[in-house]
Amino acid sequence: MIGRLRTLPRGAQRRLGRALRDRVAGEDAPTAAKRIWQTPGPRWFTKDDPIWIVNQDSAMFPGGIASLLLQSLHPQAMAGVAGHSGYKGDPWGRLQRTSHYLATVAFGTVDHATEAIEHVKAIHERVRGKDHRGRPYRASDPHLLRWVHVAETWCFLAAHQAYSDRPLSAADADRFVDQARTSAELLGAHDLPRTAAELDAQLEAFRPELEASPAAKEAAAFLLREPPLPLAAKPGYALLAAGGIVLLPGWARDELGITLPAAARPAARAAGRFGVAAVRWGMAGLDDDERLRHGTSA
Repeated sequence: MIGRLRTLPRGAQRRLGRALRDRVAGEDAPTAAKRIWQTPGPRWFTKDDPIWIVNQDSAMFPGGIASLLLQSLHPQAMAGVAGHSGYKGDPWGRLQRTSHYLATVAFGTVDHATEAIEHVKAIHERVRGKDHRGRPYRASDPHLLRWVHVAETWCFLAAHQAYSDRPLSAADADRFVDQARTSAELLGAHDLPRTAAELDAQLEAFRPELEASPAAKEAAAFLLREPPLPLAAKPGYALLAAGGIVLLPGWARDELGITLPAAARPAARAAGRFGVAAVRWGMAGLDDDERLRHGTSA
């Protein structure tokens, strides 16, 4: 089935690539990409580093969906998203800002990456309130920042290993986890995992704090049942969403009320693989000077 993509017209490939780029990174994506990729100066990472390999791969699409679902299970983190991010009113704007941030800290110059981190830190300082149980939260809390980092890193690594055509070795998976700490620590997170085993352990350690709050269930419904997409785009999104759902730990799916019987999981993984292959094919259809090489993040 994946091989059939190569038989489709080149024009269809370019149209898909442009649609993906504009949705994920915005209509000014070529300008943003030029700033990230062509500005001279020292960078934290190189093209041979695992964090570069992971963040540049189309597997980030289902990884991003899984990450949003998993992150929502911390009630205080989810309260901050629900109360301050405007994800329903401007979902694509939020996605584009996140995509730009991830690309800047992974691929951009140290100056640009530091500038992006400081901008996010300033926003975090203003985000505070109470969750559905009346417990106070603030987005700059190092503990909440660690949860967001652990959930995101775990999902991105899981997606890459499941759907990339260039999976990481065990040693490079550890390096990816270690390299992902750079920006998170500068944001204010502490005691972050340095290996894949530590990442698994920290995810498990958070479980007593996690629950599907009303806001989390609402976000899951928005992501999985009411995505703000034109009708023609929904089948492709469904493939990526299925690929993201199957990555989640079973306890996370159960908490969110997402049913995925064991017999259906191979089909969900196959859907994820095909969805990622379609994204990769579409992005490859863009000319080199147009291609948003970081447009694989969610």
